[in-house]
Amino acid sequence: MRDGELSTRAEDPAGTASEGAPGPVPRRQPWVAVAILSLSLLAWLGFQSVQLARERHNLRAALVSQEPTIQQAQRVRAQVDAVLKDLVGLAQRGNPGAASIVEQLARRGITITPGSGAVGPAPPAPGAKP
Repeated sequence: MRDGELSTRAEDPAGTASEGAPGPVPRRQPWVAVAILSLSLLAWLGFQSVQLARERHNLRAALVSQEPTIQQAQRVRAQVDAVLKDLVGLAQRGNPGAASIVEQLARRGITITPGSGAVGPAPPAPGAKP
């Protein structure tokens, strides 16, 4: 037998080789499996951390890109509130067109608080199901 070759012969206790008899099977330690499992878990956690960091960055970028739109919507809302406040003032002073508009808005569920100019959905009618 040459160096580096494995022999299929097993030696008996006397030291002589016998053909075909299996030799002792080396017992493997569980540490290799535990190490591989630990490394794979560490790699998975690292991957998840990177993905979450990217997602957080993308969400912040989306929020920043929506900021001008939100500010514009707030300005438009303030303008609508001012117009509706003036409309309620006209309706209270007896203008029939303004009173008709306020009445139509109330039918559609939009209430206008007379002093503040605040606009919101109408409160539910008594006896209506929520």
